Amino acid sequence: MSTVDGDALLARLKPLMPDLRGRLRANAPMSEITWFRTGGPAALLFQPADADDLAAFLAALPDDVPVLVVGVGSNLLVRDGGIKGVVIRLSAKGFGQIEILDGNQIKAGAAVPDKRLAAAARDAGLGGFHHYHGIPGSVGGALRMNAGANGVETRERVVKVRAIDRQGDRHVLTGQDMGYAYRHSSAPADLIFTEAVFEGYAEDKAVIAKMMDEVQTHRETVQPVKEKTGGSTFKNPPGTSAWKEVDAAGCRGLTIGGAQMSPMHCNFMINTGAASSHDLEMLGETVRTRVLDHSGIRLEWEIKRIGEFADGEEPVQPFLGRLL
Repeated sequence: MSTVDGDALLARLKPLMPDLRGRLRANAPMSEITWFRTGGPAALLFQPADADDLAAFLAALPDDVPVLVVGVGSNLLVRDGGIKGVVIRLSAKGFGQIEILDGNQIKAGAAVPDKRLAAAARDAGLGGFHHYHGIPGSVGGALRMNAGANGVETRERVVKVRAIDRQGDRHVLTGQDMGYAYRHSSAPADLIFTEAVFEGYAEDKAVIAKMMDEVQTHRETVQPVKEKTGGSTFKNPPGTSAWKEVDAAGCRGLTIGGAQMSPMHCNFMINTGAASSHDLEMLGETVRTRVLDHSGIRLEWEIKRIGEFADGEEPVQPFLGRLL
């Protein structure tokens, strides 16, 4: 049974937002959004029509209502009890534009898939974006997590980011303002990124296409891209790779319920068909515990886990309750 009540929240909020143009849904199933295809509903799911609509919504939203932003749902694990408050998902129609600018720059909305950004840069002869071809996310997530691959990170390309805060106020940040580190940004957590300007360099289109093909071939060869997965489960620890530590701890192919550490790439969790979010999270914590026991390394989740545990469901404790 879900622990969220979207109907009551919708009835409370609608009178406060009579001019809302976006779509506001109660009890929206998050399993339709996440790549794992698991998880309970969002009490409310809001898809704003554009940046103005988003700003107006946030300005009218009472302070006690939690807000969470999701992208394409690739590296997201929604717990089985669902999500309280409002989940905001930026639409392709309102936040999916791409524009080529002078000075080897490209502007992209936060809902633009990373793969589409790579293709647009290739078509414009802009180098430095081929790595996005293999990242299963959107621009907004890349900005928040400093997404990277093939030795290139988002922080190397960002020039300017536009965002809206929890009160509906607008902000413009530079790349330095984003406070980037490995798979992390220290930009205020309440900021919702709406678009960004990136800068690359002039490059032959054929060269870019070749690099993108190499990214795709590598990904299809070593990653379970056809499975219900969330991408890399754990961040790489300093001086080593997460998959090497998972493998060394004997966790390749490890299964709990319908969740499994991929035999192909053991830093990828997969839903074999009947997994619950609880199965997946329990598997992840079991792996973290075994890696800690084996090597003393404390793996950090790269997948974002959100929401409530379902009624009667035993909460999954970090390191299976181990006192650290």
